[in-house]
Amino acid sequence: MEKRQHWDSRLIFIFAAIGSAAGLGNAWRFPYRAATNGGGAFLIPYFVALITAGIPLLIAEFAIGYKFRAGAPTALGKVKKGWEALGWWSVGVGFVIVTYYSVIMAWVFDYLWYSLSTAWGDAPADFFLNKVLHITSGPGELGGFSIPVLIGLVIAWIAVYWTIRDGVKSVGKVVKWTVPLPVIMLGILVIRALTLDGAVEGIRYYLDPDFSKLLDPKVWAGAYGQIFFSLSVAFAVMIAYASYLPKKSDITNNAIITALANCGISFMAGFAVFGTMGYMALQKGGTVADVAGSGGIGLAFWVYPEAIRLLPFGTVIFALVFYIMLLTLGIDSFFSIIEGVVAGVADKWQLNKKKTTRVVVLAGFVLSLLFATKGGLHWLDIVDKYINDYGVIGVAFFEVIAIGWVFKSKKLREFVNPISELKLGGWFDILLKFITPLALGGILIWNIVQEVIDVTKGNYYGGYPLWSVAVGGWIVAVVLIVASFILAKTKGKETLEEAPEKE
Repeated sequence: MEKRQHWDSRLIFIFAAIGSAAGLGNAWRFPYRAATNGGGAFLIPYFVALITAGIPLLIAEFAIGYKFRAGAPTALGKVKKGWEALGWWSVGVGFVIVTYYSVIMAWVFDYLWYSLSTAWGDAPADFFLNKVLHITSGPGELGGFSIPVLIGLVIAWIAVYWTIRDGVKSVGKVVKWTVPLPVIMLGILVIRALTLDGAVEGIRYYLDPDFSKLLDPKVWAGAYGQIFFSLSVAFAVMIAYASYLPKKSDITNNAIITALANCGISFMAGFAVFGTMGYMALQKGGTVADVAGSGGIGLAFWVYPEAIRLLPFGTVIFALVFYIMLLTLGIDSFFSIIEGVVAGVADKWQLNKKKTTRVVVLAGFVLSLLFATKGGLHWLDIVDKYINDYGVIGVAFFEVIAIGWVFKSKKLREFVNPISELKLGGWFDILLKFITPLALGGILIWNIVQEVIDVTKGNYYGGYPLWSVAVGGWIVAVVLIVASFILAKTKGKETLEEAPEKE
Protein backbone atom coordinates (compact mmCIF):
# COMPACT_ATOMS: atom_id res chain seq x y z
CA MET A 1 0.00 0.00 0.00
CA GLU A 2 1.41 3.40 -1.01
CA LYS A 3 1.94 5.90 1.76
CA ARG A 4 -0.54 8.73 1.37
CA GLN A 5 1.01 11.99 0.23
CA HIS A 6 0.57 15.24 2.14
CA TRP A 7 0.56 18.84 0.98
CA ASP A 8 3.88 20.55 1.68
CA SER A 9 2.19 23.33 3.63
CA ARG A 10 -1.14 24.82 4.56
CA LEU A 11 -0.56 27.64 2.07
CA ILE A 12 -0.07 25.18 -0.79
CA PHE A 13 -3.31 23.40 0.12
CA ILE A 14 -5.22 26.69 0.21
CA PHE A 15 -3.70 27.69 -3.13
CA ALA A 16 -4.75 24.34 -4.61
CA ALA A 17 -8.28 24.63 -3.22
CA ILE A 18 -8.65 28.22 -4.45
CA GLY A 19 -7.25 27.19 -7.83
CA SER A 20 -9.84 24.43 -8.10
CA ALA A 21 -12.71 26.68 -7.03
CA ALA A 22 -11.76 29.70 -9.13
CA GLY A 23 -12.15 28.61 -12.74
CA LEU A 24 -13.34 29.87 -16.09
CA GLY A 25 -16.85 30.53 -14.77
CA ASN A 26 -15.49 33.22 -12.45
CA ALA A 27 -14.39 35.24 -15.46
CA TRP A 28 -17.32 34.77 -17.79
CA ARG A 29 -20.30 33.43 -15.86
CA PHE A 30 -20.49 35.36 -12.58
CA PRO A 31 -20.14 38.89 -14.03
CA TYR A 32 -22.87 38.34 -16.60
CA ARG A 33 -25.18 36.59 -14.13
CA ALA A 34 -24.78 39.49 -11.69
CA ALA A 35 -25.36 42.11 -14.38
CA THR A 36 -28.59 40.51 -15.63
CA ASN A 37 -30.01 39.54 -12.23
CA GLY A 38 -30.13 42.76 -10.30
CA GLY A 39 -26.56 44.07 -10.52
CA GLY A 40 -25.39 45.04 -7.05
CA ALA A 41 -28.64 43.63 -5.63
CA PHE A 42 -27.57 40.18 -6.88
CA LEU A 43 -24.76 40.25 -4.33
CA ILE A 44 -27.37 39.86 -1.57
CA PRO A 45 -28.68 36.42 -2.64
CA TYR A 46 -25.15 35.50 -3.74
CA PHE A 47 -23.64 36.03 -0.29
CA VAL A 48 -26.69 34.53 1.42
CA ALA A 49 -26.11 31.44 -0.73
CA LEU A 50 -22.42 31.47 0.13
CA ILE A 51 -23.05 31.59 3.89
CA THR A 52 -26.06 29.28 4.08
CA ALA A 53 -24.98 26.64 1.59
CA GLY A 54 -21.57 27.07 -0.05
CA ILE A 55 -19.38 27.37 3.04
CA PRO A 56 -21.21 24.66 5.07
CA LEU A 57 -20.88 22.14 2.23
CA LEU A 58 -17.24 23.07 1.66
CA ILE A 59 -16.49 22.59 5.38
CA ALA A 60 -18.29 19.23 5.27
CA GLU A 61 -16.29 18.03 2.25
CA PHE A 62 -13.00 19.19 3.74
CA ALA A 63 -13.87 17.46 7.02
CA ILE A 64 -14.77 14.03 5.66
CA GLY A 65 -11.88 14.02 3.22
CA TYR A 66 -9.48 14.85 6.05
CA LYS A 67 -11.07 12.47 8.56
CA PHE A 68 -11.26 9.39 6.34
CA ARG A 69 -8.05 10.08 4.37
CA ALA A 70 -9.66 9.00 1.13
CA GLY A 71 -11.32 10.13 -2.10
CA ALA A 72 -15.08 10.65 -2.30
CA PRO A 73 -16.25 7.02 -2.81
CA THR A 74 -14.26 5.56 0.10
CA ALA A 75 -14.90 8.56 2.37
CA LEU A 76 -18.66 8.54 1.83
CA GLY A 77 -18.67 4.75 2.13
CA LYS A 78 -17.13 5.19 5.59
CA VAL A 79 -19.80 7.72 6.52
CA LYS A 80 -22.19 4.78 6.36
CA LYS A 81 -22.27 1.56 4.42
CA GLY A 82 -24.28 1.97 1.24
CA TRP A 83 -23.32 5.60 0.62
CA GLU A 84 -20.23 4.78 -1.45
CA ALA A 85 -22.38 4.98 -4.59
CA LEU A 86 -22.87 8.70 -3.93
CA GLY A 87 -19.10 9.13 -3.99
CA TRP A 88 -18.89 7.34 -7.33
CA TRP A 89 -21.69 9.52 -8.66
CA SER A 90 -19.65 12.61 -7.76
CA VAL A 91 -16.56 11.07 -9.41
CA GLY A 92 -18.61 10.33 -12.53
CA VAL A 93 -19.95 13.87 -12.65
CA GLY A 94 -16.40 15.21 -12.36
CA PHE A 95 -15.12 12.89 -15.07
CA VAL A 96 -17.84 13.95 -17.51
CA ILE A 97 -17.12 17.61 -16.76
CA VAL A 98 -13.40 17.18 -17.40
CA THR A 99 -14.00 15.60 -20.82
CA TYR A 100 -15.53 18.80 -22.15
CA TYR A 101 -13.70 21.26 -19.88
CA SER A 102 -10.50 20.02 -21.53
CA VAL A 103 -11.82 21.18 -24.90
CA ILE A 104 -12.55 24.66 -23.56
CA MET A 105 -8.96 24.70 -22.33
CA ALA A 106 -7.91 23.67 -25.86
CA TRP A 107 -9.64 26.76 -27.20
CA VAL A 108 -7.76 28.89 -24.66
CA PHE A 109 -4.43 27.40 -25.76
CA ASP A 110 -5.37 28.13 -29.37
CA TYR A 111 -6.25 31.71 -28.54
CA LEU A 112 -2.93 32.28 -26.85
CA TRP A 113 -1.40 31.64 -30.28
CA TYR A 114 -4.02 33.70 -32.11
CA SER A 115 -3.41 36.59 -29.69
CA LEU A 116 0.06 37.13 -31.10
CA SER A 117 -1.50 38.47 -34.29
CA THR A 118 -5.07 39.13 -33.06
CA ALA A 119 -6.00 36.67 -35.79
CA TRP A 120 -9.76 37.10 -35.27
CA GLY A 121 -9.61 40.44 -37.10
CA ASP A 122 -12.87 42.32 -37.60
CA ALA A 123 -15.15 39.30 -37.15
CA PRO A 124 -14.34 37.46 -33.89
CA ALA A 125 -17.61 35.48 -33.77
CA ASP A 126 -17.19 34.21 -37.33
CA PHE A 127 -13.53 33.45 -36.68
CA PHE A 128 -14.32 31.36 -33.57
CA LEU A 129 -17.30 29.47 -34.97
CA ASN A 130 -16.18 28.95 -38.56
CA LYS A 131 -12.37 29.24 -38.64
CA VAL A 132 -11.52 27.60 -35.31
CA LEU A 133 -14.41 25.24 -34.58
CA HIS A 134 -15.68 24.83 -38.17
CA ILE A 135 -19.03 24.32 -36.49
CA THR A 136 -21.63 22.07 -38.11
CA SER A 137 -25.35 22.65 -38.38
CA GLY A 138 -26.27 20.51 -35.37
CA PRO A 139 -25.39 17.62 -33.02
CA GLY A 140 -26.30 15.05 -35.66
CA GLU A 141 -23.38 16.16 -37.83
CA LEU A 142 -19.99 15.65 -36.17
CA GLY A 143 -18.08 16.54 -39.34
CA GLY A 144 -14.67 15.20 -38.34
CA PHE A 145 -12.14 16.99 -36.16
CA SER A 146 -11.32 20.65 -36.05
CA ILE A 147 -7.53 20.53 -36.38
CA PRO A 148 -6.84 23.68 -34.30
CA VAL A 149 -9.02 22.31 -31.49
CA LEU A 150 -7.42 18.87 -31.71
CA ILE A 151 -3.93 20.36 -31.44
CA GLY A 152 -5.00 22.50 -28.47
CA LEU A 153 -6.60 19.46 -26.85
CA VAL A 154 -3.41 17.40 -27.05
CA ILE A 155 -1.46 20.30 -25.51
CA ALA A 156 -4.05 20.68 -22.73
CA TRP A 157 -3.95 17.00 -21.73
CA ILE A 158 -0.13 16.89 -21.85
CA ALA A 159 0.00 19.99 -19.61
CA VAL A 160 -2.42 18.44 -17.13
CA TYR A 161 -0.60 15.11 -17.01
CA TRP A 162 2.70 16.89 -16.47
CA THR A 163 1.11 18.83 -13.59
CA ILE A 164 -0.38 15.86 -11.72
CA ARG A 165 2.13 13.15 -12.64
CA ASP A 166 3.59 13.10 -9.10
CA GLY A 167 0.36 13.79 -7.24
CA VAL A 168 0.18 16.63 -4.73
CA LYS A 169 3.95 17.14 -4.85
CA SER A 170 3.93 18.25 -8.47
CA VAL A 171 0.55 20.01 -8.09
CA GLY A 172 1.98 22.03 -5.19
CA LYS A 173 4.86 23.25 -7.34
CA VAL A 174 2.45 24.42 -10.06
CA VAL A 175 -0.23 26.14 -7.96
CA LYS A 176 2.39 28.43 -6.42
CA TRP A 177 2.37 30.12 -9.84
CA THR A 178 -1.03 29.40 -11.37
CA VAL A 179 -3.06 30.79 -8.46
CA PRO A 180 -1.38 34.20 -7.97
CA LEU A 181 -0.78 34.74 -11.70
CA PRO A 182 -4.44 35.04 -12.83
CA VAL A 183 -5.09 37.50 -10.00
CA ILE A 184 -2.17 39.63 -11.24
CA MET A 185 -3.41 39.36 -14.84
CA LEU A 186 -6.93 40.21 -13.70
CA GLY A 187 -5.60 43.24 -11.84
CA ILE A 188 -3.92 44.47 -15.03
CA LEU A 189 -7.18 44.03 -16.96
CA VAL A 190 -9.19 45.85 -14.27
CA ILE A 191 -6.81 48.83 -14.28
CA ARG A 192 -6.90 48.95 -18.08
CA ALA A 193 -10.69 48.67 -18.17
CA LEU A 194 -11.26 51.42 -15.61
CA THR A 195 -9.07 53.86 -17.57
CA LEU A 196 -11.11 53.46 -20.76
CA ASP A 197 -13.76 55.92 -21.94
CA GLY A 198 -17.20 54.54 -21.19
CA ALA A 199 -16.00 52.30 -18.37
CA VAL A 200 -18.36 53.98 -15.90
CA GLU A 201 -21.38 52.94 -17.98
CA GLY A 202 -20.12 49.38 -18.08
CA ILE A 203 -19.61 49.25 -14.31
CA ARG A 204 -23.04 50.82 -13.80
CA TYR A 205 -24.57 48.04 -15.92
CA TYR A 206 -22.66 45.49 -13.84
CA LEU A 207 -23.51 46.82 -10.37
CA ASP A 208 -26.49 49.19 -10.62
CA PRO A 209 -28.84 47.60 -8.06
CA ASP A 210 -32.34 46.54 -9.08
CA PHE A 211 -33.85 45.40 -5.81
CA SER A 212 -37.09 44.33 -7.51
CA LYS A 213 -35.13 41.35 -8.84
CA LEU A 214 -34.91 40.00 -5.29
CA LEU A 215 -38.57 39.04 -5.55
CA ASP A 216 -37.84 36.73 -8.48
CA PRO A 217 -37.18 33.11 -7.40
CA LYS A 218 -35.05 32.59 -10.54
CA VAL A 219 -32.53 35.12 -9.22
CA TRP A 220 -32.19 33.27 -5.91
CA ALA A 221 -31.94 29.93 -7.70
CA GLY A 222 -29.26 31.45 -9.95
CA ALA A 223 -27.31 32.71 -6.93
CA TYR A 224 -27.32 29.31 -5.23
CA GLY A 225 -26.46 27.60 -8.49
CA GLN A 226 -23.54 29.95 -9.09
CA ILE A 227 -22.13 29.23 -5.62
CA PHE A 228 -22.22 25.46 -6.09
CA PHE A 229 -20.83 25.56 -9.61
CA SER A 230 -17.94 27.84 -8.66
CA LEU A 231 -16.76 26.26 -5.39
CA SER A 232 -15.88 22.88 -6.95
CA VAL A 233 -18.11 21.08 -4.45
CA ALA A 234 -20.04 17.93 -5.36
CA PHE A 235 -17.65 16.48 -7.91
CA ALA A 236 -15.14 14.74 -5.66
CA VAL A 237 -12.40 17.38 -5.83
CA MET A 238 -12.44 18.98 -2.39
CA ILE A 239 -12.85 15.65 -0.59
CA ALA A 240 -9.79 14.32 -2.42
CA TYR A 241 -7.73 17.47 -1.81
CA ALA A 242 -8.57 17.49 1.91
CA SER A 243 -7.54 13.83 2.19
CA TYR A 244 -3.93 14.94 1.64
CA LEU A 245 -3.93 17.40 4.56
CA PRO A 246 -1.37 16.72 7.30
CA LYS A 247 -2.55 16.15 10.87
CA LYS A 248 -3.83 19.09 12.93
CA SER A 249 -4.97 21.01 9.84
CA ASP A 250 -7.47 23.82 10.38
CA ILE A 251 -10.62 22.81 8.50
CA THR A 252 -13.02 25.72 9.07
CA ASN A 253 -10.66 28.58 8.32
CA ASN A 254 -9.31 26.82 5.24
CA ALA A 255 -12.85 26.48 3.88
CA ILE A 256 -13.77 30.10 4.59
CA ILE A 257 -10.55 31.44 3.05
CA THR A 258 -11.10 29.30 -0.06
CA ALA A 259 -14.72 30.41 -0.45
CA LEU A 260 -14.07 34.12 0.07
CA ALA A 261 -11.05 34.15 -2.25
CA ASN A 262 -13.13 32.46 -4.95
CA CYS A 263 -15.91 35.03 -4.60
CA GLY A 264 -13.42 37.89 -4.59
CA ILE A 265 -11.94 36.74 -7.90
CA SER A 266 -15.45 36.52 -9.39
CA PHE A 267 -16.34 40.02 -8.21
CA MET A 268 -13.06 41.45 -9.46
CA ALA A 269 -13.56 39.86 -12.89
CA GLY A 270 -16.76 41.84 -13.33
CA PHE A 271 -14.86 45.13 -13.31
CA ALA A 272 -12.47 43.90 -16.00
CA VAL A 273 -15.25 42.54 -18.20
CA PHE A 274 -17.85 45.28 -17.90
CA GLY A 275 -15.43 48.19 -17.77
CA THR A 276 -14.21 46.97 -21.15
CA MET A 277 -17.77 46.37 -22.37
CA GLY A 278 -18.61 49.98 -21.52
CA TYR A 279 -15.77 51.15 -23.74
CA MET A 280 -16.89 48.79 -26.49
CA ALA A 281 -20.46 50.10 -26.30
CA LEU A 282 -19.20 53.68 -26.60
CA GLN A 283 -17.08 52.85 -29.65
CA LYS A 284 -19.91 51.02 -31.41
CA GLY A 285 -22.61 53.53 -30.48
CA GLY A 286 -24.72 50.94 -28.68
CA THR A 287 -25.64 49.98 -25.13
CA VAL A 288 -23.65 47.76 -22.78
CA ALA A 289 -26.44 45.20 -22.88
CA ASP A 290 -26.20 45.09 -26.68
CA VAL A 291 -22.48 44.40 -26.80
CA ALA A 292 -22.16 42.12 -23.76
CA GLY A 293 -24.03 39.24 -25.40
CA SER A 294 -25.20 36.42 -23.13
CA GLY A 295 -22.03 35.67 -21.21
CA GLY A 296 -20.37 32.27 -21.19
CA ILE A 297 -18.24 31.01 -24.07
CA GLY A 298 -19.33 33.83 -26.36
CA LEU A 299 -18.05 36.45 -23.94
CA ALA A 300 -14.58 34.87 -23.87
CA PHE A 301 -14.14 33.98 -27.52
CA TRP A 302 -15.87 36.65 -29.54
CA VAL A 303 -17.23 39.51 -27.40
CA TYR A 304 -14.00 40.18 -25.48
CA PRO A 305 -11.78 39.71 -28.57
CA GLU A 306 -13.96 42.31 -30.30
CA ALA A 307 -13.41 44.66 -27.36
CA ILE A 308 -9.66 44.03 -27.47
CA ARG A 309 -9.67 44.83 -31.21
CA LEU A 310 -11.18 48.25 -30.47
CA LEU A 311 -8.56 49.23 -27.89
CA PRO A 312 -6.55 52.32 -28.88
CA PHE A 313 -3.21 50.55 -28.27
CA GLY A 314 -1.65 47.38 -26.85
CA THR A 315 -4.10 44.95 -28.43
CA VAL A 316 -1.62 42.05 -28.54
CA ILE A 317 -0.47 42.64 -24.97
CA PHE A 318 -3.98 42.78 -23.54
CA ALA A 319 -5.11 39.81 -25.62
CA LEU A 320 -2.23 37.78 -24.18
CA VAL A 321 -2.98 38.97 -20.65
CA PHE A 322 -6.64 37.98 -21.01
CA TYR A 323 -5.95 34.48 -22.31
CA ILE A 324 -3.10 33.86 -19.86
CA MET A 325 -5.60 34.77 -17.15
CA LEU A 326 -8.13 32.29 -18.55
CA LEU A 327 -5.46 29.61 -18.94
CA THR A 328 -4.21 29.91 -15.36
CA LEU A 329 -7.75 30.12 -13.98
CA GLY A 330 -8.89 27.08 -15.92
CA ILE A 331 -5.89 24.78 -15.66
CA ASP A 332 -6.12 24.47 -11.85
CA SER A 333 -9.78 23.45 -12.05
CA PHE A 334 -8.94 21.05 -14.88
CA PHE A 335 -6.27 19.08 -13.03
CA SER A 336 -8.11 19.19 -9.71
CA ILE A 337 -11.08 17.33 -11.20
CA ILE A 338 -8.71 14.67 -12.56
CA GLU A 339 -7.23 14.31 -9.07
CA GLY A 340 -10.72 13.72 -7.66
CA VAL A 341 -11.23 10.86 -10.13
CA VAL A 342 -7.76 9.39 -9.59
CA ALA A 343 -8.11 9.46 -5.78
CA GLY A 344 -11.47 7.68 -5.96
CA VAL A 345 -10.17 4.88 -8.17
CA ALA A 346 -6.77 4.46 -6.50
CA ASP A 347 -8.18 4.42 -2.96
CA LYS A 348 -10.88 1.85 -3.72
CA TRP A 349 -8.51 -0.75 -5.17
CA GLN A 350 -5.23 0.45 -3.63
CA LEU A 351 -3.69 1.07 -7.04
CA ASN A 352 -0.46 2.81 -7.88
CA LYS A 353 -1.37 6.47 -8.29
CA LYS A 354 1.01 7.20 -11.16
CA LYS A 355 -0.39 4.34 -13.23
CA THR A 356 -3.95 5.27 -12.29
CA THR A 357 -3.29 8.86 -13.36
CA ARG A 358 -2.07 7.70 -16.78
CA VAL A 359 -5.16 5.54 -17.32
CA VAL A 360 -7.59 8.28 -16.23
CA VAL A 361 -5.86 10.91 -18.38
CA LEU A 362 -5.86 8.60 -21.41
CA ALA A 363 -9.55 7.71 -20.93
CA GLY A 364 -10.44 11.38 -20.47
CA PHE A 365 -8.55 12.35 -23.61
CA VAL A 366 -10.28 9.67 -25.72
CA LEU A 367 -13.76 10.72 -24.56
CA SER A 368 -12.96 14.41 -24.98
CA LEU A 369 -12.43 13.80 -28.71
CA LEU A 370 -16.21 13.93 -29.19
CA PHE A 371 -16.18 17.58 -28.12
CA ALA A 372 -13.20 18.33 -30.40
CA THR A 373 -15.21 17.48 -33.52
CA LYS A 374 -16.80 20.17 -35.64
CA GLY A 375 -20.13 19.33 -34.04
CA GLY A 376 -18.57 19.20 -30.58
CA LEU A 377 -19.83 22.57 -29.37
CA HIS A 378 -23.44 21.36 -29.67
CA TRP A 379 -22.71 18.30 -27.52
CA LEU A 380 -20.70 20.38 -25.05
CA ASP A 381 -23.65 22.71 -24.63
CA ILE A 382 -26.12 19.88 -24.01
CA VAL A 383 -23.95 17.83 -21.65
CA ASP A 384 -22.89 20.90 -19.66
CA LYS A 385 -26.50 21.98 -19.14
CA TYR A 386 -27.68 18.63 -17.78
CA ILE A 387 -24.58 17.61 -15.82
CA ASN A 388 -24.76 20.90 -13.90
CA ASP A 389 -28.52 21.16 -13.46
CA TYR A 390 -28.96 17.57 -12.30
CA GLY A 391 -25.56 15.98 -11.66
CA VAL A 392 -23.83 18.63 -9.53
CA ILE A 393 -26.99 19.74 -7.71
CA GLY A 394 -28.14 16.14 -7.20
CA VAL A 395 -24.82 15.05 -5.70
CA ALA A 396 -24.68 18.13 -3.46
CA PHE A 397 -28.21 17.48 -2.16
CA PHE A 398 -27.52 13.87 -1.20
CA GLU A 399 -24.11 14.81 0.24
CA VAL A 400 -25.65 17.17 2.79
CA ILE A 401 -28.17 14.46 3.69
CA ALA A 402 -25.37 11.91 4.11
CA ILE A 403 -23.10 14.18 6.15
CA GLY A 404 -25.69 16.25 8.02
CA TRP A 405 -28.20 13.52 8.88
CA VAL A 406 -26.49 10.14 8.50
CA PHE A 407 -23.00 10.99 9.78
CA LYS A 408 -24.57 13.72 11.97
CA SER A 409 -23.59 17.38 11.79
CA LYS A 410 -22.96 17.45 15.57
CA LYS A 411 -20.43 14.63 15.22
CA LEU A 412 -18.77 16.54 12.39
CA ARG A 413 -18.50 19.63 14.61
CA GLU A 414 -16.99 17.62 17.44
CA PHE A 415 -14.34 16.35 15.06
CA VAL A 416 -13.58 19.69 13.38
CA ASN A 417 -13.61 22.09 16.35
CA PRO A 418 -10.54 20.74 18.26
CA ILE A 419 -8.34 21.33 15.20
CA SER A 420 -9.94 24.55 13.92
CA GLU A 421 -9.45 28.09 15.14
CA LEU A 422 -13.02 29.11 14.28
CA LYS A 423 -15.41 26.86 16.20
CA LEU A 424 -18.65 25.60 14.69
CA GLY A 425 -21.74 26.00 16.85
CA GLY A 426 -25.32 24.82 16.70
CA TRP A 427 -25.90 27.26 13.86
CA PHE A 428 -23.85 24.94 11.66
CA ASP A 429 -26.30 22.09 12.34
CA ILE A 430 -29.20 24.28 11.27
CA LEU A 431 -27.44 25.22 8.06
CA LEU A 432 -26.19 21.77 7.07
CA LYS A 433 -29.28 19.81 8.10
CA PHE A 434 -32.03 22.21 7.06
CA ILE A 435 -31.13 25.35 5.10
CA THR A 436 -28.62 23.80 2.68
CA PRO A 437 -30.73 20.74 1.73
CA LEU A 438 -33.84 22.93 1.39
CA ALA A 439 -31.98 25.26 -0.99
CA LEU A 440 -30.53 22.40 -3.01
CA GLY A 441 -33.77 20.44 -3.06
CA GLY A 442 -35.64 23.54 -4.17
CA ILE A 443 -33.25 24.14 -7.08
CA LEU A 444 -33.41 20.48 -8.09
CA ILE A 445 -37.21 20.43 -8.04
CA TRP A 446 -37.32 23.75 -9.90
CA ASN A 447 -35.04 22.35 -12.63
CA ILE A 448 -37.14 19.17 -12.97
CA VAL A 449 -40.44 21.06 -13.12
CA GLN A 450 -39.10 23.47 -15.75
CA GLU A 451 -37.77 20.54 -17.77
CA VAL A 452 -41.13 18.75 -17.67
CA ILE A 453 -42.99 21.93 -18.70
CA ASP A 454 -40.62 22.54 -21.61
CA VAL A 455 -40.74 18.92 -22.81
CA THR A 456 -44.54 18.79 -22.74
CA LYS A 457 -44.57 21.94 -24.87
CA GLY A 458 -41.98 20.51 -27.24
CA ASN A 459 -39.44 23.16 -26.25
CA TYR A 460 -36.24 21.17 -25.99
CA TYR A 461 -33.11 22.77 -24.58
CA GLY A 462 -31.33 25.07 -27.01
CA GLY A 463 -33.75 24.14 -29.80
CA TYR A 464 -31.84 20.87 -30.23
CA PRO A 465 -33.67 17.77 -31.51
CA LEU A 466 -35.23 15.54 -28.84
CA TRP A 467 -32.91 12.59 -29.50
CA SER A 468 -29.77 14.67 -28.83
CA VAL A 469 -31.15 16.08 -25.58
CA ALA A 470 -32.13 12.55 -24.52
CA VAL A 471 -28.66 11.16 -25.31
CA GLY A 472 -26.49 14.01 -24.05
CA GLY A 473 -28.71 14.86 -21.09
CA TRP A 474 -31.08 12.24 -19.75
CA ILE A 475 -29.17 9.10 -20.76
CA VAL A 476 -25.83 10.44 -19.48
CA ALA A 477 -27.51 11.21 -16.15
CA VAL A 478 -29.01 7.72 -15.87
CA VAL A 479 -25.79 5.96 -16.91
CA LEU A 480 -23.81 7.84 -14.24
CA ILE A 481 -26.22 6.82 -11.49
CA VAL A 482 -26.38 3.16 -12.57
CA ALA A 483 -22.58 2.97 -12.95
CA SER A 484 -22.18 4.47 -9.47
CA PHE A 485 -24.14 1.65 -7.85
CA ILE A 486 -22.27 -0.99 -9.87
CA LEU A 487 -18.87 0.43 -8.82
CA ALA A 488 -20.01 0.63 -5.19
CA LYS A 489 -20.95 -3.08 -5.27
CA THR A 490 -17.58 -4.04 -6.76
CA LYS A 491 -15.23 -5.41 -4.12
CA GLY A 492 -12.26 -3.21 -3.32
CA LYS A 493 -9.45 -3.36 -0.77
CA GLU A 494 -9.37 -2.09 2.79
CA THR A 495 -7.89 1.35 2.70
CA LEU A 496 -5.92 3.93 4.46
CA GLU A 497 -5.63 5.38 7.89
CA GLU A 498 -8.29 7.52 9.50
CA ALA A 499 -7.65 10.77 11.32
CA PRO A 500 -8.27 10.44 15.07
CA GLU A 501 -11.33 12.05 16.63
CA LYS A 502 -9.14 14.45 18.62
CA GLU A 503 -5.54 15.45 18.22
